[in-house]
Amino acid sequence: MGWLMDRWGVRFGLLGAVLWWSAATGAQTLTKSGLQLGMTRFWMGTGECGNYSGGLKAIFGVFAPGERTLAIGIFNSGSMVGSTLAPPLIVFLAQRYGFRAAFLVPALLGVLWAPFWFLLYRDRPDTQRTAVDTVSLKILLGQSSAWAVMLCRFFIGPVMQFYWYWIPSYLYSVRHLSLSQIGIVGWIPFFLGDAGGVAGGWVAGWLLKRGVSTLNVRRITMYSSSLLCVVSLAVPYMATVSAAFLLIGIAVMADNFLSANMFGAVTDLFPEQTVGRATGLTGVAGGLSGLLFPLLTGIIVDHQSYAPVFLMVAFMPLLGTILLFGVAKKYRSL
Repeated sequence: MGWLMDRWGVRFGLLGAVLWWSAATGAQTLTKSGLQLGMTRFWMGTGECGNYSGGLKAIFGVFAPGERTLAIGIFNSGSMVGSTLAPPLIVFLAQRYGFRAAFLVPALLGVLWAPFWFLLYRDRPDTQRTAVDTVSLKILLGQSSAWAVMLCRFFIGPVMQFYWYWIPSYLYSVRHLSLSQIGIVGWIPFFLGDAGGVAGGWVAGWLLKRGVSTLNVRRITMYSSSLLCVVSLAVPYMATVSAAFLLIGIAVMADNFLSANMFGAVTDLFPEQTVGRATGLTGVAGGLSGLLFPLLTGIIVDHQSYAPVFLMVAFMPLLGTILLFGVAKKYRSL
C-alpha cells in the first residue's frame, strides 16, 4: 500500500485501499466458519494498512511542516472517533439485527465515503512519483531512520490495539460488566483518546511556532506522553470499575498524544516522495507486533491474569520512544 501511494498518488491509492477494505469487511457477513472469517479478516487487513500510508502522505502534501503534526493528530483521532462510536453502535447492531450487520454497516460507510474523497481531493501536480523507481526499498531499509520508525511503531502500535480489542474482554471477564454495560461506557476512554490525539498535534505545533527545534519538540511530546502511559500499570489493582476506567482513559489519551508525534516523526525523517513507503514499513513492524502481542496476551491471560499485560503496555511506549531517538541518526542533525 505504501508503494501504491508513492507510485500512483493518494487520490487513487487511498480510494482503492478503502474500497478493497470495504469489500473484505462486507464479505465477513457471508462467512460460515472460523477459517473463512480468518481469511476475510486477513483480506481486510491488507486494505486497512493503506489508511496510514495514504493519510500521512496526503497530510505531507497539503500542510506546511509546522502544521503537519496537528493535522496528523486530527487524522489519527479519526480512529478514536470510530472507537468511541463503535461500542454502542456494534452492540446495538449485534443485539438488534445479528452480528453480520456489525460487519455490513462499516463496509457500506466505506463505500459512501469513496465518491466524496474522489471528488474533493486532488494530488499535487508534480513528478515525485518517479522517485519510486530511484529510491528503492533496499535503499530505504539501508537508512537508520527506517529502522528507527519501525522499532518505534513495533512497540507503540500494539498498545492501542490492546485497548481496542482486549478491554471489552477485560471488562466482561474481570470487571463483570454485561455486554450492554460495555456498550454504554466502553466509548469513554476513546473519547479521551480523541482529545489526546488533537492535543498531541496542537502542542507540537505550538512549540514549533515558539522556536523549539524539531528534535526537542519530539523529545518533549513523546517522552512526556510515554511516561504518562505508565499509569496503566495500576489498572488491575483499582478497587472500582470507575477508577480503572479513569486510568485506562488517561493511558489511551497519552498513547494517542504520543502516536500523533510518532507519525509526525515519519514526516521529519523522510521526504514526501518516500513517506508513503516509510509509513508502510512502520505498518509492517506494527503488523508483526500485532501478530505476536495478541498471542502473548492470550497466553498470559489464560495462565495468569491481565496484570502482566497491563505492565507490558505501561512501558512499551517508553521503550519505543527511546529506540526512535537512539536509532535515527538524522535526528542528531536537526
